Amino acid sequence: MAVCIAVIAKENYPLYIRSTPTENELKFHYMVHTSLDVVDEKISAMGKALVDQRELYLGLLYPTEDYKVYGYVTNSKVKFVMVVDSSNTALRDNEIRSMFRKLHNSYTDVMCNPFYNPGDRIQSRWALLPVSASSPGGPYFLCPIQSRWALLLCPIQSRAFDNMVTSMMIQVC
Repeated sequence: MAVCIAVIAKENYPLYIRSTPTENELKFHYMVHTSLDVVDEKISAMGKALVDQRELYLGLLYPTEDYKVYGYVTNSKVKFVMVVDSSNTALRDNEIRSMFRKLHNSYTDVMCNPFYNPGDRIQSRWALLPVSASSPGGPYFLCPIQSRWALLLCPIQSRAFDNMVTSMMIQVC
């Protein structure tokens, strides 16, 4: 089970960090931060081979006594870091790879959201108010945008991203 999932920008600042349990949040933030050095080492070691590869899974970055830290990097150098409980021995490398692919697909959906500014933190802090769930074309939502209320006619991708991360943390693959 994933206990922490982080999305790190090209410039090494966090776009999204979610951890459970929350009492160890600082510990997980530190683990993610220290794993960036290993990610940079692996990327520089791969060099040109990384550009030619379609698979950007970095594998196990480092194990600790209680956790294992895995990494993934996109073509745009956005990094995904996942901390997994090491007591879960049934979790295989291909399952971790699959979780990173799902995370990458959800991140791509967030980037396609017209209301998301690239480089901003990924968060689902908007208070969504359903206007009409039975309207033709599906439900519409009201949300605050720049201190004004606007009617959204597109799905909120950051909420879907947050829900996908939550499901990865809850279920054991």
